[in-house]
Amino acid sequence: MWSFETDPEFQAKLDWADAFVREEVEPLDLVLGDPYDKSDEVANRILGPLQEQVRAQHLWACHLRPELGGEGYGQLQLALLNEILGRSRWAPTVFGTQAPDSGNAEILAKYGTPEQKATYLQPLLDSKISSCYSMTEPHAGADPTLFTTRAVRDGDEWVINGEKWFSSNARHSAFFLVMVVTDPEVDPHRGMSMFIVPAGTPGLEIVRDAGVGTEGPEESSHAYLRYTDVRVPADHLLGQPGEGFAIAQTRLGGGRIHHGMRTVAQVRKALDLMLERAVSRRLRNGRLADSQLTQDAIARSWIELEQFRLLLLRTAWLIDKHQDYRAVRGDIAAVKVAMPDVYHSVVARAMHLHGALGMSNELPFAKMLVDAQVMGMVDGPTEVHVFTLAKSLLRDVEPGDELWSSGHLPTLRAKARAKFADVLEHEVAQL
Repeated sequence: MWSFETDPEFQAKLDWADAFVREEVEPLDLVLGDPYDKSDEVANRILGPLQEQVRAQHLWACHLRPELGGEGYGQLQLALLNEILGRSRWAPTVFGTQAPDSGNAEILAKYGTPEQKATYLQPLLDSKISSCYSMTEPHAGADPTLFTTRAVRDGDEWVINGEKWFSSNARHSAFFLVMVVTDPEVDPHRGMSMFIVPAGTPGLEIVRDAGVGTEGPEESSHAYLRYTDVRVPADHLLGQPGEGFAIAQTRLGGGRIHHGMRTVAQVRKALDLMLERAVSRRLRNGRLADSQLTQDAIARSWIELEQFRLLLLRTAWLIDKHQDYRAVRGDIAAVKVAMPDVYHSVVARAMHLHGALGMSNELPFAKMLVDAQVMGMVDGPTEVHVFTLAKSLLRDVEPGDELWSSGHLPTLRAKARAKFADVLEHEVAQL
């Protein structure tokens, strides 16, 4: 059955979350620092009661199954919730769905041993610690087939050497999930493994923290890491040796769709500000809203947002249906490709409509434009997902006639005449 309505019980929760985020959470963006800094006692005192309210509404860690402390609502309902949470930098932390911790929790839940879950997963679910996903490398970007960071078995330990780039939130993290080469002699997709590396392990060095766009040193949180003879116990391996690539897909499929969910919130914020500006600003001949150019910008922005949102919701529904990110790989790729373009185009129109104020740091548009570019890079660049989608569409297509298309009208017309020859000849005979 097709339906574009949310069931009343969950809609009531969304209505509560909408008001709660607007009144209690969005103001935190203006007065608190880094959501991943668990040593911030002021933030902790504020967050604790807010998180308890979220738990009381059964909206805590909605991306996780009930046995892991979540609600098991599924990706579709999570998408609807994230359309609200995406408005605020602090909302994911208040609701227990912040990246990269959410994806790292999925990995630990699926591949972690009981000991690993007790030591790392549970504190993460309780929002007591932050974590880091350490995958990309300076010379290779996000292409795992070019990774060179190695782990070599030495007795009851693994020794890690190499460098990682743009490992977000490293300075605040209690542990790192590190993807490394353990068998360089086989195909890269079977020769990589993933390890848990506790923060403070000897040989693990934050060379520097990079920022995004114009972020200053205090805001910069994407680390350039160096692993020099970093020793971890053998029981800190996740899954089996050689499963690193498969493990990574556990978080990347979900991460990509979750970025899209939160992007809907940001695009809607830009559109709302555009609409408000249009009816508020007075020109010599009336309101800004009365200009056809303004109306064109508004209409195109609304259409682009709704198209993207429906694609995303359908993809979330497919994930819930198949319970396998791989079965929906092409659809997730489509979301990833569309996301930065929609984000950028709507924000650029909103910025332009606000004039000099729109370009200033007194409105959020400049940061949003940078974020739109970030969405084209995180969890794999746009180009990779274009190829993924195209290959999935081409995979099961049967070749047609080498010379003429299957839509060749003369050929189709001849076949149609042959099919109805008896009837057509009878009609001609009656003339």
